[in-house]
Formats: sequence, structure tokens, C-alpha cells
Amino acid sequence: MSSSAQHPAPAQSGRSGAVAEDLALYREKFRRRLPESLDELHGPAQGVVELPLHMAWSGMTSYDMSKPRQRMGLYRTVLHEGLRDDLPRYLNQDLLLQMWPVLRSLVGRTVRTVWEDAFPQLASHTRAAA
Repeated sequence: MSSSAQHPAPAQSGRSGAVAEDLALYREKFRRRLPESLDELHGPAQGVVELPLHMAWSGMTSYDMSKPRQRMGLYRTVLHEGLRDDLPRYLNQDLLLQMWPVLRSLVGRTVRTVWEDAFPQLASHTRAAA
């Protein structure tokens, strides 16, 4: 008897249902963290920013806002790892809007979709920059 007959592949509908459920939970994780409005984002626009370990657990903890690559790295980290209270503290509305056309390509698809769905001005800002 062949091994495939002994161990049939799981039904596609079961697997795709589980994947869809996992994706929905993953999206919800980021949705719950969103501010009510981009107006709440009053984070620093200059200076050196130190991130706490719950966000910067795998890399840099200090970011110089005068260096574009570090600033982009800070925003990417905060968008992925920041909790609801972290977003207004570390993100700045003007900088987020300015950097979004590039930043959106550096964050994961789920993060990008959740933010653009919640704040259409991000997507429109991207189209205007194109």
C-alpha cells in the first residue's frame, strides 16, 4: 500500500478555512492596535528615539530621526510590534503620511492593508506621490 493511501492529504476546504481564520485573527491583532484617528499620532519628529524591548526585541533599540533609513526602520518596527498605546507615542502623523509611499512596501501586506483600510488618506497620499 502506498504511503499516500495510508496518509491522505487533508481536505483543501479544511486547510483553506483554517488559513482564512488565521489570517482574520492576524488582521484583527493589528486592527485592535489602531488609533481612532491619525490625529492622535504625536510622536517625535526629531532627535533620538529609544524603543522599549517589547517592540525592539530583535534588533536596534535606538533610532536617530535625522537619518532616513533609521527613521524608516523605527516606523516599520512600531507598526509591526507596537501596542495601541505605543502608536501615538512613537509615530508622528506628518512623518507617517510623508513616508507612507515607501514605508508601505516595507511592512507586511496585512499591516499595510489594515492601515490603508482604516485610514484612506494613506492610500490617497500614496497615489498622489506616484
